[in-house]
Amino acid sequence: MRLFSILFEREESGAHEAQSEPRCFHDLHLDQIVSAITTGREAYRLEPFFRTPLQEVRSITYRHEVFRDLENVTLWAHIASFASSMRAVREALAHSEKAYYPLQKQRWFLDSVSVYCEALAELLWRLSEARPRSGGLLAFGEYLGEYLGSSSFVSMRTEAQRLSAALAAVDYDLFIEGSRIELRPHESAPDYGAEVSRTFAKFAQRAAHAHEFRFHHHPEMNHVEAAILDRVALLFPRPFADLAAFWKYHDAAFDPVIQRFDREVQFYCAYREYMTRMHSAGGGFCYPEMTERSKEVRAEAMFDLALAGVLGMGSPQRPGGKVLITNDFHLEGAERVLVVTGANQGGKTTFARAFGQLHYLAALGCPIPARAARLLLFDELYTHFEREESAESLVGKLEDELLRMREVLQAATPRSILIMNETFGSTTLEDARFLGKAVLREIIAKDMLCVCVTFVDELASFDAATVSMVAGVDPNDPAVRTFRIMRELANGVAYALAIARKYGLTGEQVRARIARAAVRAAEAPIPQGAGAGRDSCP
Repeated sequence: MRLFSILFEREESGAHEAQSEPRCFHDLHLDQIVSAITTGREAYRLEPFFRTPLQEVRSITYRHEVFRDLENVTLWAHIASFASSMRAVREALAHSEKAYYPLQKQRWFLDSVSVYCEALAELLWRLSEARPRSGGLLAFGEYLGEYLGSSSFVSMRTEAQRLSAALAAVDYDLFIEGSRIELRPHESAPDYGAEVSRTFAKFAQRAAHAHEFRFHHHPEMNHVEAAILDRVALLFPRPFADLAAFWKYHDAAFDPVIQRFDREVQFYCAYREYMTRMHSAGGGFCYPEMTERSKEVRAEAMFDLALAGVLGMGSPQRPGGKVLITNDFHLEGAERVLVVTGANQGGKTTFARAFGQLHYLAALGCPIPARAARLLLFDELYTHFEREESAESLVGKLEDELLRMREVLQAATPRSILIMNETFGSTTLEDARFLGKAVLREIIAKDMLCVCVTFVDELASFDAATVSMVAGVDPNDPAVRTFRIMRELANGVAYALAIARKYGLTGEQVRARIARAAVRAAEAPIPQGAGAGRDSCP
């Protein structure tokens, strides 16, 4: 069996790797997340994998199984060791390609093949020892076993071992006199250095300082070293002739499936390392249950992965009191739209971003930042966030918002998801109310899932398909945000009353203050002279 990919269950699934970022990336801060995940692994070009959501639940399950296998720390270490060996293979190949002198080029190539063969043999042994359960790693192990058992690989490995041993056995002496260098096969001779050291050891009073000359090992040879190597090849023609033949015969030594595995498995390793860092920030991950049809979605203790990175790793709480806040949501029955209202700077946009991040990462087949979740596998994830007005644009801000919304609604399907954030905030309340209802009517008609962050409270109770969620505040101090988004009726007036109550500005508080002031004025003593003046009046 020939494995196509450790990432894509079926060959056609991996035929296209998205090279450009999806439009939702910037709005949902997915660009920040992917950058944090892939930093340090630029050589593998992992970004296209994170830009290509899967379209079938079975493909997501395929990746979940590999992720679960890599929870085995020992197996993960073996994969990391294999990756390190393959980096050494690529470095040796790069030296071979850049080398100017043919003998050096050929030897670098032999080194790369030797490391490659031993790394594969080691990986096959370690895989059989670890006994993975995922379809992906089982299929790769089967392919690897067949490949290593093939006559071509066995012949190449045997020849590489024999040739490396033969070159290691090449031993010669250099005789340097002025500018003349003479090479001869090495002849055994007494080690006079050892004899001298033993003779004078009896006179040593303290440890002698070592005066050793250390050779600098540069990938490239100079012309003198190249000339010496050419003479060595003349002294020992057989191993160097075999080296030239090996380089010519095995020019396509590296199997493309192995090379693809080496790259693609880094998708899992990079994400698992990122998860480990996020765990230290206080967030947990889970494998979501995925559905292609049901709109009854939910999540427990979800959090914004980009925000978790900003808060920092190493402790769930940093100086300044910043803590990673998690939130829940669920939609059931005919519910389709989460309408989020409440205090400014209360976590509404963070909640919307986390909702989008959850669905996008789930569509990649990755564990997601939540305790538990059931999510829809979307066909497209759209965002409609407020944009700064551009002087270069020929249309106004409101018209731009309407054009972008029309584009989304025309392209969306019942399997699409839309994240709206402060849409139509540039117009009057009455117009925002009218436009918001018109857009929600289209969304509900298409049977889409949507999160709508808005300042228009009436949208929260617009239809049976809408669910009201409110950004919470501390009941004892409404100026303090809890950053918890609760499933409750929108009531902007209640928040305004809470602020007024904090500062003593409710009608009841103002009237009481006036009454107290009047009492204090009536009870105040009359200044001397004031009464006499009054009594003297007719």
